[in-house]
Amino acid sequence: MGKPTGFMEYDREDAEAYTVAERIKNYDEFHTPLSKEQQRKQGARCMECGVPFCQSGMSIANAVTGCPLNNLIPEWNDLIYKGCWEQAYNRLRLTNNFPEFTSRVCPALCEKACTCGANGDAVTVKANEYGIVENAYEQGFAVPRIPKVRTGKRIAVIGSGPSGLAAADQLNQRGHSVTVFERSDRVGGLLMYGIPNMKLEKDVIDRRVEIMEAEGIEFITEADVGRNVKASQLLQEYDRVILACGASEPRDIKAPGRDCGGIYFAVDFLKSTTKALLDTDMKEGTFISAKGKNVMVIGGGDTGNDCVGTSIRHGAKSVIQLEMMPKLPDTRAEDNPWPEWPRVCKTDYGQEEAIGVFGSDPRIYQTTVKEFIPDEKGDLKSAVLVKLKAERDKKTGRLMMKEIEGSEYSVDVDLVLIAAGFLGSESYVTKAFGVETDKRSNVASHEGTHMTNVENVFVCGDMHIGQSLVVRAIREGRDAAKEVDESLIGYTNLK
Repeated sequence: MGKPTGFMEYDREDAEAYTVAERIKNYDEFHTPLSKEQQRKQGARCMECGVPFCQSGMSIANAVTGCPLNNLIPEWNDLIYKGCWEQAYNRLRLTNNFPEFTSRVCPALCEKACTCGANGDAVTVKANEYGIVENAYEQGFAVPRIPKVRTGKRIAVIGSGPSGLAAADQLNQRGHSVTVFERSDRVGGLLMYGIPNMKLEKDVIDRRVEIMEAEGIEFITEADVGRNVKASQLLQEYDRVILACGASEPRDIKAPGRDCGGIYFAVDFLKSTTKALLDTDMKEGTFISAKGKNVMVIGGGDTGNDCVGTSIRHGAKSVIQLEMMPKLPDTRAEDNPWPEWPRVCKTDYGQEEAIGVFGSDPRIYQTTVKEFIPDEKGDLKSAVLVKLKAERDKKTGRLMMKEIEGSEYSVDVDLVLIAAGFLGSESYVTKAFGVETDKRSNVASHEGTHMTNVENVFVCGDMHIGQSLVVRAIREGRDAAKEVDESLIGYTNLK
């Protein structure tokens, strides 16, 4: 694939980010895409390796390596190199319903497994994917594909996040009539209100949804199934129901003073910013503001990083980010060889911006909150933090973080954003359908399938596997759609 000697002739080039000073002025995406000639050279770097781990999507050492969608990466890199952009888009869409999403928000598992990365720099797969799909929109390749035949079968998809949209897209292309129910005021679920504009501008979602509507999919917003829409009604009116409501129950921090004013879940903070940006152009008083405040983000993952970047754009006075676990090494450890997922310290855009604005990395490792301290009005004024140490549990062998006695100290803080992950699906939905859940609150399914204990009800995405990546959610939606199609028709040709 590509040019046999390309990986030796061309260096890796990636989309460059705007400077911190430039990008924090607004909420726009902030990378300059590669030119077509640059992408052609990057496509040429894709070597004809014997085993393309980039598209494997296999589990190694309890982590996924390579693309869970099994994207045909060497094929469309070769097509880019040859200048066959429409064919490249067709090959990309064969396995990925929404490359415009993954090329923006995916952590590029494909690149971490790239053979070139075993002893050098990986191919810029993510940037090439972005170039393929954006060129397709510019050139008119990304157009509605309206099914020629309808089966007469009706399917309800509950939730319009990446898994629900993928399931809907697959089943609609098969000729089934699909209705997507979304409890919020806009379609997109996690993509719309869980991911900031800096990573995914919302007109990118609207653009794809418009195509899906033209293809025949019906979207109903402000339809909160289990509350203002009855589950029993959907079970009567539709041949199959797919639950794709996400793992939307946030994990809380149980410390004294938790009821202080000024403590919010990260998802509520991020949603309020995106909604205000779309509805009022960030009019004061329409969102949870970090302006002029000492902000503390609890959680070191992607959502925590998003809170850091958003707080800086608000005009925060200071930002710190607590991480319970020890700092990961800067480079691969000997027990973490390629093509395993690299367990290394990643400095993301929010942390880069904090360093640029405040002069230091906002992350404080092996630390958690012991107590929140209110002022006389009941609003947060400070927090007591405590250092942690890692110890192995003698019975289970698990690494446990335990407080270091006497290591407590106080910090001034006005706004706390809890980004400690999610526990699983929300109980009012699962109870409405009567589906069983596992010990992690995910909806249980028959082993190796997406079928729940309730007849004709399927589950996919984070609601099924727990909090995960957009690319894995799309994989889940496609797999669930395949099972639904086979249950309706008796066979399936969906991939």
